[in-house]
Amino acid sequence: MILRSLRVMLPDGERPASVHVSDGRIAAIGPYDSEGEDLQDLDDLVLMPGLVDTHVHVNEPGRTEWEGFETATRAAAAGGVTTIVDMPLNSIPPTTSVEALSVKRAAAAGQCHVDVGFWGGAVPGNAASLGPLHEAGVFGFKCFLIDSGVPEFPPLSPAELDAALSTVDALFLVHAEDPQTVRPAPPTPHYRDFLDSRPAQAEVRAVRTAIEAARRTGARVHILHLSAADALPILADALDDGVRVTAETCPHYLTLLAETVPDGATAYKCCPPIRDAANRDALWEALRDGLIECVVSDHSPCTADLKRTDTGDFAAAWGGIASLQLGLPLMWTEAEARGVDLGEVVSWMARRPADLAGLVHKGRIEVGADADLVAFDPTTTWVVDPSELHHRNPVTPYAGRMLRGSVRATWLRGVPVDGSPRGRLLERGAA
Repeated sequence: MILRSLRVMLPDGERPASVHVSDGRIAAIGPYDSEGEDLQDLDDLVLMPGLVDTHVHVNEPGRTEWEGFETATRAAAAGGVTTIVDMPLNSIPPTTSVEALSVKRAAAAGQCHVDVGFWGGAVPGNAASLGPLHEAGVFGFKCFLIDSGVPEFPPLSPAELDAALSTVDALFLVHAEDPQTVRPAPPTPHYRDFLDSRPAQAEVRAVRTAIEAARRTGARVHILHLSAADALPILADALDDGVRVTAETCPHYLTLLAETVPDGATAYKCCPPIRDAANRDALWEALRDGLIECVVSDHSPCTADLKRTDTGDFAAAWGGIASLQLGLPLMWTEAEARGVDLGEVVSWMARRPADLAGLVHKGRIEVGADADLVAFDPTTTWVVDPSELHHRNPVTPYAGRMLRGSVRATWLRGVPVDGSPRGRLLERGAA
């Protein structure tokens, strides 16, 4: 197969080219006017690498009514995401042992429309399981410094974090909010009351805790879903000192604003929370400067009743935003308005998260890479209709929002994603 476009997103920039696919991988990159029997001309649609989302809560098994592999991966493909890495919670059992990983893989088998990898979990008492889990193919380990929201995945104390980081040479992902700084939110329909309960200082203190643990142990630490720009100077200083630390952020922190959240609109609740306009601007600046590595969804869905849309109580509602299908147009809409090139967005959402997880054949259009490809129209505009989302529970703060850019086609290893689940289950280090 040959796909050609006047706008191909290549590692060295955008240009007219043809992408030649053989046996599921990119065999060659040629001039635009290349010819062949199985040729598809995309004209001026952008041909980009499939996105890689390393922060997805699929929840199956155990809470499949929240989300499952079939619906999550179908939504991913519709949004131009060709690889996801599943978080170790909120499934039951959580992925904190080799046995639980086997249960997770069995649940995913035969259901996935895109490729799926798995993170392991680091919780109190499972230090002996970390090495075997890593050998079994998880890409690293997720941990919390604060209550996770589910009882089967408790947080690590600072001492337990140090012990986990010293147990196995792996990437550790840290949900960084300080439990001593976060306060219980009162029952409230007002977003400001909830936001005040999780101030920026909670992230600042927890980011410092994670970085100091990385400094002491020499471990590789990744700060998840950074929302507080006040933590950026600490991150910058650590990088200058050679600490092995990286950070990500999410589309909701880059596109939504605390000032505009309506009363009772619990679809906006996430932890850490959406902050103000100045904070959002600082996150964009950090992305463009390379201080923040990548943009991933933190797709964290639940059933509609758990969002407490009937009462609008932010304190009682589940904290999570489901956006797996919407990330690319969300980011492009905001990026274009800020004068940010589409190539930067693609780098943040494809190659950089792939590199974070060690997925060397994903997130790039280059010879030898998997032919995971997306045709994207950056000019079209459309309005988010929840009924058209593939998420199992299409509760979204983006309902009615006008977005720019739409995915026209998605290929997984050179085969169109057409409703037949062809996704593979990935393991760390596998070719």
